Amino acid sequence: MILIDGKKVAKEVKEEIAQETTEIIKKNGRAPHLAAILVGHDGGSESYVNFKMKDCQEVGFQSSLIRFEDDVTEKELFAAIDKLNNDDGVDGFIVQLPLPKHIDENKVLEAIKPEKDVDGFHPVNVGKMTAGLASFVSATPMGITILLKRYGIETSGKHCVILGRSNIVGRPMSILMSQREMNSTVTVLHSGSQNIKEICISADILIVAMGKPGFVTEDMVKDGAVIIDVGTTRIKSDKTKSGFKLVGDVDFDNVAEKCSYITPVPGGVGPMTRLALLLNTLQAAK
Repeated sequence: MILIDGKKVAKEVKEEIAQETTEIIKKNGRAPHLAAILVGHDGGSESYVNFKMKDCQEVGFQSSLIRFEDDVTEKELFAAIDKLNNDDGVDGFIVQLPLPKHIDENKVLEAIKPEKDVDGFHPVNVGKMTAGLASFVSATPMGITILLKRYGIETSGKHCVILGRSNIVGRPMSILMSQREMNSTVTVLHSGSQNIKEICISADILIVAMGKPGFVTEDMVKDGAVIIDVGTTRIKSDKTKSGFKLVGDVDFDNVAEKCSYITPVPGGVGPMTRLALLLNTLQAAK
């Protein structure tokens, strides 16, 4: 069993981005600029955005953060989006999700110019990605494809089973894996699927993004399978100082020995998700 080290790969690619950033600064006179809009004080969102800003600093990007309280109006939020859309000094920006219930997330995502939508959520980018055209690809699916390539994992002709059909992970992942570059045969499983265990056992590559801790057990995985665990759930633990730990959707301790490759949680897919945002921003700057 080989552990897929997302931290290691992210570090390597960051070094490559930093070198390219130096060349861009020489050519354009400024660094790529990523902006983020953060609404409210959700702990997970705050932590994630802070990591993104730190990532920018590490590779030489300029970054900026625009903050609003939970009671921000849609009018105020859209005004900020419009300003970033029309700021030539900002190459790409994100609006951190989730948003308060009184804000329509779909309207917000559609308000971002597709050429600045480095999260890859705008319908134009989703449509281009589906058609195999150049586009910004959503971060987690992009990060997973990079991991598969960097570890030299064969995907062509392999049966790839994806657990979960979200617009952020499952759906775009299924499209990327079925396109010519990855060339896999893809099955998407979800809450309405039957015979989940039997189908999972047939998977050469199993990508799990359900948000259900420990859902995939040893008897659902065939010997030599590649396991990509996207799940990250915070649960109580008496083995950590904080009293909590992050766990994935795969029962790692019992599944790992059956696999050829597997991602840990944390340290697997997570670092690659943030890395993909940098790559999209770099592409936007170019």
